Amino acid sequence: MSMQSTARRVPVRWRIITLTVLTIAMLYFLLPVYWLVVSATKSTEGLFGSFGLWFHDPQPIKRLGDMLAFNDHIYLRWTANSLLYAGVGALAATLFSAAAGYALAKYSFRGRETIFNIVLAGVLLPQTVLALPLYLLFSQAGMANTYWSVLLPSMVSPFGVYLCRIYAAAAVPDELLEAARIDGSGEVRIFRTLSLRMMTPALVTVFLFQFVHIWNSFFLPLVMLADSKLYPISVGLTSWQGFADRQPELYQYTVGGAFVSVVPLMVLIAALQRYWRAGLTEGSVKN
Repeated sequence: MSMQSTARRVPVRWRIITLTVLTIAMLYFLLPVYWLVVSATKSTEGLFGSFGLWFHDPQPIKRLGDMLAFNDHIYLRWTANSLLYAGVGALAATLFSAAAGYALAKYSFRGRETIFNIVLAGVLLPQTVLALPLYLLFSQAGMANTYWSVLLPSMVSPFGVYLCRIYAAAAVPDELLEAARIDGSGEVRIFRTLSLRMMTPALVTVFLFQFVHIWNSFFLPLVMLADSKLYPISVGLTSWQGFADRQPELYQYTVGGAFVSVVPLMVLIAALQRYWRAGLTEGSVKN
């Protein structure tokens, strides 16, 4: 039975209801983004003295320039910090997760299931619970209030290990690994040239999840960092908001900074979604 004939048999009223529900859901998620775009073009007076969902004396270039130039371009420093934390942390976490997940899926060794259960416990454990113990550890090591105090915890992703194990077990055939070993390939080469390519959709998923998690992380850098020059965007914007009562222009700078901060996430997701699409269509074509 073709998909077209199945679609014709769906009652029109159900298609209308489905379309209506999806439209409402789309508007629900896009409305805050629209408000952010509109508000980023307003002055501080316009934020509080005009209708929130419509433009009022829009000057996006001027507002953006004022925000970026404030306090000796500190926002650009925060952006660079966020890119460092999220980019390096997500990349390292993806590689570590791929190696750990592949090893748990394809090698039999004593204590494998115990290690995997510990990883599952890490998935269920809230990250905020670990912030204070991590701060005590880094303080004793003399690494608090440094880039490493945020980078090192960001390189660990229990969810990434879990996902990579599940995906490697399903997507990497044991027969292919045995054939590569017979041809004389070492384990590292097999993992680097064969397994990583087959695990690409899972690796992209882990990278994006970890990147977004680190980019939006607030409590860990708040606890670890005291120097404002080391702040990521999330903590930096909160510090602006805390001083807005004394400097009202910081309200507008906070809104503009929040708008700019979501642009890298949108670009990254748009650039990497093709790997998800390729992963979803794998195996859909019969030989």
